[in-house]
Amino acid sequence: MQIEQIYTGCLAQGAYYIESKGEVAIIDPLRETAPYLERAAKSNAKIKYVFETHFHADFVSGHLDLAHETGAVIVYGPTAVPGFAAKVAADNEVFILGDVKIKVLHTPGHTMESSCFLLIDENGKESAIFTGDTLFIGDVGRPDLAQKGAVTQEVLAGYLYDSLRNKIMILPDDLVIYPGHGAGSACGKNMSNEKRDILGHQKENNYALRADMTREEFVTEVLNGLMPPPAYFPNNAMMNKAGYDSFKDVIQRGLHSLNADNFQFTMQEREVLVLDTRDPKIFVEGFIPSSINIGIDGNFAPWVGTLIPDIKQEILIVADPGREQEVITRLARVGYDFAVGFLDGGFESWRNRGFEIDKIESISPLYFVSLYEKTPNILMLDVRKKSEFDTEHILGTVNGPLDCVNESMLKINKEEKTYVYCAGGYRSVIFISILKARGYQNLINVEGGFASLKETAQFELSEYSTPVSML
Repeated sequence: MQIEQIYTGCLAQGAYYIESKGEVAIIDPLRETAPYLERAAKSNAKIKYVFETHFHADFVSGHLDLAHETGAVIVYGPTAVPGFAAKVAADNEVFILGDVKIKVLHTPGHTMESSCFLLIDENGKESAIFTGDTLFIGDVGRPDLAQKGAVTQEVLAGYLYDSLRNKIMILPDDLVIYPGHGAGSACGKNMSNEKRDILGHQKENNYALRADMTREEFVTEVLNGLMPPPAYFPNNAMMNKAGYDSFKDVIQRGLHSLNADNFQFTMQEREVLVLDTRDPKIFVEGFIPSSINIGIDGNFAPWVGTLIPDIKQEILIVADPGREQEVITRLARVGYDFAVGFLDGGFESWRNRGFEIDKIESISPLYFVSLYEKTPNILMLDVRKKSEFDTEHILGTVNGPLDCVNESMLKINKEEKTYVYCAGGYRSVIFISILKARGYQNLINVEGGFASLKETAQFELSEYSTPVSML
């Protein structure tokens, strides 16, 4: 038997490859099927099952394409109502995979159909559990993503309490936990960086698994610190439930090369968004006017989903030459399937053509210190998340989180210079690029963000407060 975690850092997401005697099960695959097909081919094995722990909200799963390409059976737990051919398993139903067994445990709470998959090895030992978004390392899944009618977040949290205690905590302490996400995912509020653990250790260290915890205490603590989920979550959940375009079709649609003239023409003739995915340090030096920067080497896909409200928005891509398909792939992971072309030759082809370019003023932390010493009441906007700001911030700054950009822009006087920073420089450039596209011309980026400003030791900081949530 082999178990492999296929982890995608951008989404902090873990998919799983399980193989026994030439038969393979994939759990919670991403949309691009190549990694799973290539891994199975390497072992001359056949993908028999695609197990889905629930209808994911934070990414579009690859279950449909993978089943179509391999003939594998898609399996959900009880109460799931998929809009395509799939096996909806009963609670405790067992599936045979070579010499091992996979048992379905219905664990509602994160969503009503959420299920975990218990792996029973060749010797009949319960050896591992794939918990999806029910149980993370150091945390549990948020119970506020599937509210419908009377199913409130409080009711779901109660279900989650029961699921953890009646289905998972009764299992052997040496059971290996393989979660669906790690630190950085918005599906939980404060996950560990660890990618797996054993159940006994989690019972000792995960706040939500305390043996003496009452239901009321659990509900209160699980809901404490939750922020509204990213706007794209319901769209992704619906795509996963109802179906979506083939990944190959999405790639083909986006890989439409446009020279600078045709790129400009398309901008003028269609309601497109120009998405520049270059490094923010390079973007600030020159970019197409009204384009938005979300750097491909940061938390690209989640920020796209958070900041682009229309999942069917047509998108024109500016990327480093050779990375266009990577951009389209990562857009598709969160359901943005309507990339309609990219700038051939990247931004330099636009510059070389002599078209208008825009820039963002960007200053060093030390230069900002010199300005601050001359004008202590200088306007500073910290665009980190509220949880980050509440943990520690420069006194006198205003918090305007990037993820609430429409509300945050109301805190800015359009006519006054405002110095914008985040944690390290990635989000501040995104923020400024969005507002420049809306006509804000007096925003200045502070390079290196809060981390670099703190290192100067020239600012009075708030008292440090241990965060209860990283959402």
